[in-house]
Amino acid sequence: MKVAIFTNTFSPHVGGVARSVGSLADGLRARGHQVLVVAPKFPDHEDSTDHIVRIPAYQQFAGTDFSVPSPVSPSLTRRLDAFAPDIVHSHHPFLLGGTALRFAAAHKTPIVYTYHTRYDLYGHYVIHNSDITRRLALGLSIGYCNLCDAVIAPSKSIAAFAALNGVKTMTVVIPTGVNTVPLYENDTAGLRARYAIPPDAFVVGHVGRLAQEKNLGYLTDALIRFLRAAPEAHALIVGHGEMSAPMADAFAEAGVSGRVHLTGVLIGAELSRAYASMDVFAFSSVSETQGLVLIEAMAAGAPVLALDAPGARDVVVDRENARLLARDASTETFAETLDWFAARSPEDVGEMRDHAKDTAAGYSQENTIRKTLDLYAVLIERQPIRMSIEDSAWNAAKRRLAEQWHTVGRVAFALTDAVLMPERPTDE
Repeated sequence: MKVAIFTNTFSPHVGGVARSVGSLADGLRARGHQVLVVAPKFPDHEDSTDHIVRIPAYQQFAGTDFSVPSPVSPSLTRRLDAFAPDIVHSHHPFLLGGTALRFAAAHKTPIVYTYHTRYDLYGHYVIHNSDITRRLALGLSIGYCNLCDAVIAPSKSIAAFAALNGVKTMTVVIPTGVNTVPLYENDTAGLRARYAIPPDAFVVGHVGRLAQEKNLGYLTDALIRFLRAAPEAHALIVGHGEMSAPMADAFAEAGVSGRVHLTGVLIGAELSRAYASMDVFAFSSVSETQGLVLIEAMAAGAPVLALDAPGARDVVVDRENARLLARDASTETFAETLDWFAARSPEDVGEMRDHAKDTAAGYSQENTIRKTLDLYAVLIERQPIRMSIEDSAWNAAKRRLAEQWHTVGRVAFALTDAVLMPERPTDE
């Protein structure tokens, strides 16, 4: 099978979508399928190969570490024509996602979209964060779903959200798989020594992109409360983003920065050791579609504390494999629950760790790649859906978003008009 994957974020960018796409591509290739990834180009990172096509991009878009692909050259069309995919898999409803949609329509190729991101919660990145912006961003995503042949929802919560908001396309729940093998890591002494964490200190951990939409102001306040009440405890925060400096400043102002260790991005064995060093994994995001790091933490045996929101509620069973607090729980309650973990006996926590590992086992890459291939096969066998792109709700939302933000050179959604295939499809 030949699969063309279109994504606006990919390695070396570090984030859930980039990791999900990379995992999918690697898993498909490992099973003998051909994969062509179309993704943005990053500075000092040249890896356009027979398997990856890099598109020039605007770097650090809107002050973030995201890149925004620039208009696509005809050479991409020739490359795609030569590859002749059996199926197109899109991971975004704009920019290269628009290219994916038009290519699939022009070539009568089935297209599937993975609903990774609640863009209605990301308005602070692109244009004035208003109600109309959120509605248009939601309309963009829903309209895109209804132009595709199938939608992959990473969790039951997102499948329900999509249906509630008007997605009519067949939707299948397939979480991003986790390779749990490298996450089992017992040698944590070196990592603790590097960050001057005593061997017997209680460690609250967090892994993720340090971005506004991750509710990190809440997490920072909760950690400060907990660390002030537990003077021997430490916090280990893995990741990077625009919230790195504000979080560091807040910890310094609170007088706890000596026990808070912001490591930056860790990968491979070092990331596994970081997970294994955590006595509890603290997660406060309410904007997730799955929460991949929750599964990774559980796979490493770290008990989780999270808020009741999409993604988290799909994997967390309160007081069995983790703790789940009400979405509107105060930071004081969150801090008190961290203290609840710190007060537990090794036997109590050990049982929770075992249940967490059992939960993570259900999200193995083997299972999720198999389900994805089964969906591909169904779509290839049937006639692709043919709908009018130009008159669609997706196209209308895209154009209205472009009108909302018209500064040339920084218009993410307006750029979609430039990311068109030279041959436009005819409606059938």
